[in-house]
Amino acid sequence: MRSWQPESASDSEFRVFRRYIRHPEFSPEDLLNSPFNGMFKPVLTIFYQFNPWHSSIGGIQTLIKTFIKYAPETFEIRLVGTGGEQQATGQWHEAEFSGRSMQFFPLISLGDDNSRRLIPTTVKYTAALFSKSLASDFMHFHRLEPTVVSRQWSGDKTLFVHNDIYQQMQASSDQGSILWQRFAPLYFKLERSLMGQFNQILSCNSESVRLYQQRYPAVADRVAYYKNAFDTELFYPLEPAIRQQQRQRLAQRLQLDPETQFLLFAGRLHPQKDPLLLVRSLAALADPKVHLLIAGDGELNDAVQTEIQQLQLAKQVTLLGPLPQEQLVELLQVAGACVLTSAYEGLPIVVLEALACGTPIVTTPCGETPHLLDKQSGVVCTGREPTIIAEAWRRVLYAPDQFPSSACVRVVHPYSAQIVVEQIYEAMTERWHQQEKANRPIYSVGATVARKSSA
Repeated sequence: MRSWQPESASDSEFRVFRRYIRHPEFSPEDLLNSPFNGMFKPVLTIFYQFNPWHSSIGGIQTLIKTFIKYAPETFEIRLVGTGGEQQATGQWHEAEFSGRSMQFFPLISLGDDNSRRLIPTTVKYTAALFSKSLASDFMHFHRLEPTVVSRQWSGDKTLFVHNDIYQQMQASSDQGSILWQRFAPLYFKLERSLMGQFNQILSCNSESVRLYQQRYPAVADRVAYYKNAFDTELFYPLEPAIRQQQRQRLAQRLQLDPETQFLLFAGRLHPQKDPLLLVRSLAALADPKVHLLIAGDGELNDAVQTEIQQLQLAKQVTLLGPLPQEQLVELLQVAGACVLTSAYEGLPIVVLEALACGTPIVTTPCGETPHLLDKQSGVVCTGREPTIIAEAWRRVLYAPDQFPSSACVRVVHPYSAQIVVEQIYEAMTERWHQQEKANRPIYSVGATVARKSSA
């Protein structure tokens, strides 16, 4: 330190040091050389209604897990999520995820979070927040509703926008059945009242970025595009010979012809994803040597099973339910294509994961995926009719040489977690140092000291 170098770290010295770090000449090196190194980590609190240790379907959950796994040690990570029926709620727990220590706060109890309930989980989650004060240096929100509570909290807040909300509100009732769709004017009024609290509004959909900038000019400079990310340690391509062997083993395990080609759908069985269109497209394909794997669960599970039976496709479809990432990657590595029939989207993380495994994409024309793909990494359907989708599947399955694994991997490289997450944390670190020198409150210090004092 330049002018203060205590040999021990007493409480009084700690208070002096808190004042000192706001001196204009203070640098990060001073902190590293101080006896308080490790006590001044900025705290990132992530708010979302899920439990990272349960099999939960959705790109938001996957993204949050990536942010936890690749968080630098210079940050303290907290997650305000949901707990199991046997887990105490409303209190902090020491936890570990993917080798990363973290603080976990199960706000409410939730069993299966893959299905819709009479009272939406978001409503329960937001209501439970009203009795809490969980402000920290940085806060990441992945739904708008909980930020009704956070308006009075101090700290750097980021709202992640995962879908094109305007297209979602305009979708037909059988394709976009969210509660807010019935009260769209109220939603947009609520949205307008909450936008001003955010330091950043990040969307993985470029069209949403433009719309938010136009709709909220007062915060237009805070709205930006961000890349979703995939985990390169899990998702990578196999050598062609090994890929072929693994595909044949899968066919054998499912008691199918060794030459069977696989289409893979991974996601929620929800009107947004339109899995009924998926099944109808398989019927339109009319190729008994093509097998559809459906990895996911949700409110349309019964409807999908009924559709499969009515179209006499039971021998061509396997419903796998929700899968952990380790099993999903094995399917992505051998599938002939990863397919989407969504009515609206942001940028599905499963698209990035499939491309990283060298598997081309066939998607309906929605979301950010059409902007990502080139002619060698996938096909964008010209419409949402079964015959159009089936024809796109034929293009990929019957001419795999036109969609080489190397082209898929090349197009998705900028979206690797190590690149994307590191950039976001670096920007957060820079803002934190700016906040310190602007003499703003340091919530992580107080929280850390409180925990140490109570231990």
